[in-house]
Amino acid sequence: MSDKTDVEIIVEIKELLKRLVAPAVASHGGEVNYLNYDDGVLTLQMSGACAGCAGATMTLKHGIETMMMEYIPEVTSVVGEDDVVVNPYYDKTSPTARTIPVTQI
Repeated sequence: MSDKTDVEIIVEIKELLKRLVAPAVASHGGEVNYLNYDDGVLTLQMSGACAGCAGATMTLKHGIETMMMEYIPEVTSVVGEDDVVVNPYYDKTSPTARTIPVTQI
């Protein structure tokens, strides 16, 4: 049993997300945000390229969950929710969108 308060645990979670998780996920166009912590279960919002991505579960369970449990033993599991506002799929009208020539595929 931990002698830390939930507030202290949440501060640690947010710091770890900011320092280690956010830069790694952002390098792939994704974003992970804190939603809730309750009785060992951490809920994160998967946004950007992470929302709806098939690899998001691997990132969440084998990357983020493993890291959280190692650094913050009070975290017993991590669950994710997709950001329903974000459209993670390719939008050819986006000013940053570009096509890949067939010769490069």
